[in-house]
Parts: sequence; structure tokens; C-alpha cells
Amino acid sequence: MTADLTTVDTSKPIEFDGSDDLSNVVADAGVVLVDFYADWCGPCKMMEPTVDAIAQNTAATVLKVDVDRFNGVAGQYGVRGIPTLGLFVDGELVEKLVGVQSEDQLASLIGRYNQ
Repeated sequence: MTADLTTVDTSKPIEFDGSDDLSNVVADAGVVLVDFYADWCGPCKMMEPTVDAIAQNTAATVLKVDVDRFNGVAGQYGVRGIPTLGLFVDGELVEKLVGVQSEDQLASLIGRYNQ
């Protein structure tokens, strides 16, 4: 269930299940890194260990959105290539990154907003 990110274990990525609108899911969760991905995407698979490490080693919540299952959600946020990572702070999209990112890059970005 992804409806309330404040009540789940955030030490690992959480799979978006479509039970609520993404904007509602991220609204009250502070800093949330949303990973728009597809199972067939090679670069997305390369990002999995990085995304897992970000969930475990930062205060950000990591939410994974499968663009094949939720292409309307991906379109709503302007996702045109994957992997795309969106950083939300208090429900607002503040950063969007396309392509493979390093753990250091993401941790640094999250650190700027998580103070």
C-alpha cells in the first residue's frame, strides 16, 4: 500500500500501487525520490542498487513507479525517457533527473533539501 508513506518501512524502496494519486502519496512524506522505471529497461536495472542504497542510507523515502503499469502517471510528470528520477519535497516536484545517476549525486541532491 502506498497511500501513506509515513506509516511504512522507508529503509527500502516502496512500490507505487496506484491505490491513490501520486501527488497525494508524496504530499505529506517530506523528501521523496520517485524512480520512474520499467522492468525491461537496462539502465533502470543498473540503477536498482543505487536506489536501494539511497532508501537505506538517506532520510528520503524512495518510491518506485512502473511506467508500463502507470503510464498515465508517468505522462502527468513529463517522463519521456527512463530511468527518470523525480525529487519531491512536501509534495512539490523540485528536481527531475533523466538517465543513470550515481549514489553520491543523488545523496548530495537529497541532502540539499533534507535539512
